[in-house]
Parts: sequence; structure tokens; C-alpha cells
Amino acid sequence: MQGQRRWYVVGLLFLAILINYVDRGNLSIAAVPLMKDFALSPTQMGLLLSAFFWTYAGMQIPAGILIDRYGIRRIYAGSFLLWSLATAAIAWADSFGQIFACRMMLGIGEAVAAPASLGYIRRSFRQEESGLPTAVYTAGMMVGPAVGSLAGALILESVGWRALFLITGLGACWWVIPWLWMAPRGRAEDAEAVRPAAAAIRWKQVFTNPLFWGITIAAFLYSYYWYFFLTWIPSYLLMTHGFSFTAMGTATALPLAGMALVAAAAARLADGRIARSGRPIETRRAFVTAGFLLGCLMLLLLVFRSRAAAFPILTVSMLGLGLASANYWALTQAISPQTMIAKVVAYQNTIANLAGIVAPIATGRLLGEEKNFDRAIACAGIALLAAAGAYRFLIRPEDVGRFRADCGDA
Repeated sequence: MQGQRRWYVVGLLFLAILINYVDRGNLSIAAVPLMKDFALSPTQMGLLLSAFFWTYAGMQIPAGILIDRYGIRRIYAGSFLLWSLATAAIAWADSFGQIFACRMMLGIGEAVAAPASLGYIRRSFRQEESGLPTAVYTAGMMVGPAVGSLAGALILESVGWRALFLITGLGACWWVIPWLWMAPRGRAEDAEAVRPAAAAIRWKQVFTNPLFWGITIAAFLYSYYWYFFLTWIPSYLLMTHGFSFTAMGTATALPLAGMALVAAAAARLADGRIARSGRPIETRRAFVTAGFLLGCLMLLLLVFRSRAAAFPILTVSMLGLGLASANYWALTQAISPQTMIAKVVAYQNTIANLAGIVAPIATGRLLGEEKNFDRAIACAGIALLAAAGAYRFLIRPEDVGRFRADCGDA
């Protein structure tokens, strides 16, 4: 029963991160009409899209510490309710400042999600079986924006942007009920039945390990690309190619849904290869690097500029990125010490969401008064290409044991 129960919890983690991405993505879907109603420039819109990440990034490490110490059950439930109410509150906002404050509160609430989810998977599944539950969880990061794009576009066209925030903010609060029933009380037990006492962290050695810099550099650059897609691609389709709200929702949702399917298949395939070869670092690194390189195909938007080309290019780019997404986080779990998995995830997610702060603001500035997306697309594509290089050359199996020891693993 315990083995079955852990999959129920993974299912709830999937639903939570799906809702998480719907709520954080609402502003991207509503950006164009909101810019019109509040007379906002692209630079101001970039600031609003960035505001969420200010608090989300800042709260990652505190959230990881709390999760490692107290477990996930009540902390996640309270955080879920906080972000739901922050989303709904935007429906009553009547100024730039009020929306900005709500988005910052949303970031505080959602900060628990990644360290709680990936920490639970790391402690509840063995190394050779961790890819699939990680893929289920990360699928929510793709299905959430897909659902949000489709449903958001329909709500936007029928009842307007205020109803969009109200419906999505309050409509998912039911999730807390099964979560309080199924989630583990206290800390989850490690699936490998090992929980050594942590030694002191040797910070100098950690900071000189190439693996640390591979994680750091790639997390920022990959996330710059990812958050550019999530925050500005809907507006790109509307502003550059004249898509309707419904067409925009479809053209955003389908590539993300395909990405989720590829991510699950790639994670399962990687699990099988690891079970046969016993080489988790090399296997997952290969999937991540290949996925990043295929994701760079979004640069073809600069070559094929027609409305008809936009959807297939974005689809191929996202399908390629699906190879990387679940294996990206599974590789973090493979590298991390057992005693501080949530803290490592929190650090990586902090760096990733610094890119979330930068990407919307930089894109708003790169658009300029002419609202041209060329420079913004080039910047995102080159960032992902550099992330592939960081993973290929800085994430090395021979550095993992030393990294764990330097982080305090006994």
C-alpha cells in the first residue's frame, strides 16, 4: 500500500504544479488586453511579468530549508492557498502597483512547489526508477501552461481578463483536501534506506567544482529560454502574426502538450538505459544536451517569418526540449546528496528564477517602441545553446562523488 500511496502523492504533485503554472501564466495570456486597459508599455509589462520571480527566487532556499526540516504536508497546503488567493485578487486590481503586489505574493506562495516535489521524489524512489515520477511531475510544468493557454484564451474571449484570474485562482482550492489526506506527515523516508548524518559543508571546494558551475550556468540560461517562451510567446503570436486569442491559445498549448509526452517517454527511456548500464549521470546528461540543442530550433523563427511557419517551428522546438526537461531535474537528484536534496533543488531553482526575473524585463526592453521580437528570440536561442555547452563540458561523472562529499554527504 505504501508503494501505491507514493504514486497517489506524485499524482497530486502533478496536479499542483499544473495549477501552479496555470496561475503564474495567466498574466502572459492576458498581457495584450491588460496593456491596452492600463496603457502599459512593453517595458512596464515586462516588469509585471517579472514581479512574480522576484519573490519566487528569493524564497527558494528558505522553502528548501523548511521542507527538509518539517516535511511537505502542511507547508505545501498553506502555500497553495496563499498563491490561489493572490491569483484571484488580481481580478479586483485597478492599478499597476496592485497587480505588481499580487504577483509578488503569488511568487511567495508558489516557491514551495519545486523543493517539496523533487525532494519527495528523491526520498521516495530509487535512482533507477526516479525518472518516471520526475517526468510525471515535470509534465505539469508543460500541461499547466497548455491548459492555461487554451482555457485562458476561451475565458478571455468570453468574459474578460478579470474573470480569468478569479476563476483560475479560486477554482482549484479543492486540491488541498486530498493533499492533507494523502501527503506524508513529517519527512518522507528515503527509498534507499540511507540517511547519513550530514558533515560540514566545504564551501571553497564546492565553489571550485566544475559541476557546481555547470548546474549554475545551465540553470540560468535554460530558464531564460523557458521563461521567455512562457511569458512573451503568447504576445508574440498576437502582436507579430495577428493570431486571435483562441488561435494563440492553441498554438501555445499544443507544443507544450507534445513536450509533456516526449518528456515522459524520454525519462522512461533514460530509466531503462540507466538500469542496464548503471551510468545515470552520462545517460541523463546526454538527453539534456540533445534536448537543449533541438530546442534552439526556435531560432528558425528569424529565418521563416510567415504566420504559417510559427506554429510548426515552436512545436518542433518544444518537442526537442521535452527530451531534456524531466532528465534535467532527474540529473539534479542523481547529483545531490541525500541529506540536502531540497536545498540543492532550491538553489538550482533560485538561479533558474533569477532568469525568470531577467527574461521578461529584457524582452520588454528588446522589443523597443517598434515591438519587434527578433532580438529577443535571438537572445533566448543563444542562451539555450550555451546551456547545452555547459551541461556537456561541466557536468562530469568524476566530479559527482567529490561534490556530494563537499556538500556534507557522509
